[in-house]
Amino acid sequence: MKLVVQVKLLPTPLQAAALEVTLQACNEAATWAASVAFEKDALRPLPLRKHTYAEIRGRWGLGAQAAQHAIKKTCDAYTTLKSNLRAGRYGRPGTKRHTRASGKPVTFRPQAAQPYDDRMLSWQHEQRTVSIWTTAGRMKGVAFTGQAEQLAVLAAHRRGESDLLRRDGKWFLIATCEIPEKDLNAHPIGFLGVDLGIVNIAATSDGERHFGRRINRKREGDRELRSKLQKKGTKSAKRRAKKYAGREARRNKDINHKISKRIVAEAERTGRGIALETLTGIRERARLRKPQRTTLHSWPFAQLGGFIAYKARRAGVPVIYIDPAYTSQECSQCHHIERGNRPDQASFACRSCGFVEHADHNASHNIARRGWMAWVCGAQSTAPELTLIA
Repeated sequence: MKLVVQVKLLPTPLQAAALEVTLQACNEAATWAASVAFEKDALRPLPLRKHTYAEIRGRWGLGAQAAQHAIKKTCDAYTTLKSNLRAGRYGRPGTKRHTRASGKPVTFRPQAAQPYDDRMLSWQHEQRTVSIWTTAGRMKGVAFTGQAEQLAVLAAHRRGESDLLRRDGKWFLIATCEIPEKDLNAHPIGFLGVDLGIVNIAATSDGERHFGRRINRKREGDRELRSKLQKKGTKSAKRRAKKYAGREARRNKDINHKISKRIVAEAERTGRGIALETLTGIRERARLRKPQRTTLHSWPFAQLGGFIAYKARRAGVPVIYIDPAYTSQECSQCHHIERGNRPDQASFACRSCGFVEHADHNASHNIARRGWMAWVCGAQSTAPELTLIA
């Protein structure tokens, strides 16, 4: 399976200046190529190469491989735009948003990612340095760092291209790795149900609740600060809001990694599969008060589901997605479904058999049972092909 590993570059000031000039030149060339592609309707690499290759090399001083990658990046951007337009992500044809997206050439930010292949970039894993092409020539001895586990994966399994990008003044390389998968456990003894919620981000059918009220208090503080900065509206307030938004996203991602790691490890240890709710439309399905809607919408549940799926795939743990309808109202003992079974957000009390349990755990038992039934009926394990792990 394919994963991507992000490592941080530690260039000297002179090296950073050379990288910045290179990245800016590549993106300027790609923006110019995008305008030519739009004007001449040459949206595939071969036709666009005929119109732009020579000038990109002469005007911006890009090497042969860098010029090819700038052209391919342009074509990929138009392919993505076309797919998004077809899927309706920019509204219906004729609307202002749709016309604005389709009626002008694609542009690239000066610090947008630039692909590098093995002819432009080589890794020295023992020294933790890279040798990388720049417009000023080959630059050797650029240091990089990362977590030990990620660097081990990088050294053992890196294949294909890597992307150079600059984010918040820092330099990164994002490398593609081919990870061998474990054989799928075709005979699980059961399924670990995972219920995603508001108070507890995740609750399992084993009775474990992940990151409840403590993290919610922190999230509430983040929302209050964000609201305060938005009301202030000054340049410094906007700059600070952007800084805190990045910090909040990184913290949420780290928590999702921790939750998914623990869930997959428990399922692997006990020889079970994992049953998850289908996340499509989760925000539209939930009927909540405004404060609860804010809590629900501010957490990246899709990211958590993706992390669980790809970690499970690496471990050979089957993952089943089930219809979440009425999992919170159904009794996990007698299977009686009634809205009145939920007297409040945290409690479940069956009006038929009298069974009482924490609402999230009751729902997770229902999810586990439905996952097992789906597996017995022939459902297949599902996991993404490419996921960011760093």
